[in-house]
Amino acid sequence: MKYKIQGTPNSPILIFSNSLGSEMMMWDELIPYLLPYFRVLQYDTRGHGDSKKNINTEGYTIELLGKDIINLMDELNIETAYYCGLSMGGLIGQYLGINHSNRFEKIVLSNTGAKIGNDERWNSRIKIITKNGMQAIVEDTMERWFTEDFRKLNQQKVAKTNAMFLRSDVQGYSNCCCAIRDADFRNQLQNLSVETLVITGDEDPVTNVEQAEFLVANIPNATLKVFHARHLAATELPKEYAETLIEFFTGKSTFDKGMHVRRTVLGNAHVDRANTKINDFNADFQSFITTYAWGEIWSRPNLSKHNRSLITMAMLIALNRQTEFKMHLRAAFNNGVTVAEIKEVIMQSSLYCGLPAANEAIHSAEEVFKELGVNIS
Repeated sequence: MKYKIQGTPNSPILIFSNSLGSEMMMWDELIPYLLPYFRVLQYDTRGHGDSKKNINTEGYTIELLGKDIINLMDELNIETAYYCGLSMGGLIGQYLGINHSNRFEKIVLSNTGAKIGNDERWNSRIKIITKNGMQAIVEDTMERWFTEDFRKLNQQKVAKTNAMFLRSDVQGYSNCCCAIRDADFRNQLQNLSVETLVITGDEDPVTNVEQAEFLVANIPNATLKVFHARHLAATELPKEYAETLIEFFTGKSTFDKGMHVRRTVLGNAHVDRANTKINDFNADFQSFITTYAWGEIWSRPNLSKHNRSLITMAMLIALNRQTEFKMHLRAAFNNGVTVAEIKEVIMQSSLYCGLPAANEAIHSAEEVFKELGVNIS
């Protein structure tokens, strides 16, 4: 199965699962907003994109597609993850939440239903594309996926999505139609114990608000978010969609978001130690750090945490802040920074910050390497 994973190694995993007829690229516009918080795993569903090897004529099941995710998690040594699935990905999410609840922290079920369509609808679609190819249904699909205003104002994005849909393998698409056709979780939702956010669009003609409300009413711990969108809400409103995911997964306040980012960078052990030292005198300052440094700056999307680590270390060398430099040097490893990169930051700093400052940084770095057991020989 084709996949890609992005983000810093100490961040929790967020898995995206695609709609029918889509590839992992459908989530790409959301990723920059999410990388400050998560390590993001995208994949092409069996029979789609670059996961098209050995497609047979036997229809898939949602159980099979769900087990593909569990197997991928096992292959990548991912014990637990956050999950967001749209449409078919939402059906897969229901299977995972019911049958593998211990593997997921929270689940988002987007633009989906406990039962989507009926046998006649799916069998008819399979028949049409088998005879006439994906071109026969692409226009209707774009109308279902996007609001009229979005199609008018975002023609290039719609054209890109149109091309993605036309790349679909007819047999792989048909096999997934079988999986959707045969899936029915209406009588199992009470067993989905993972905290769940249900998302839909107010103009979604495929999985409407009523179906979303059914999910919320029957999943023990579920809430609802309705966007002004049709079926591909994540593509229509990437920033708003990403912000909704961040709030659900990490917390609504800037402090909560900052604490999440702070833990991914500095590590749980460091943050827990700092929290045990909070008292009446320093509590306001600690709140300030978490809210503004971590919730407002480190969480901004246009500079990676990896690069922020490099910049921060260089500035701390210039300011000769040894304690802070050591702390951020330790944290740099959580952000995927290498020993070679740390060396180059110090060498660059020797030119622009002065040799004494760089010399101090070299000694501090070696102390941290020894403490962490990092081999520099």
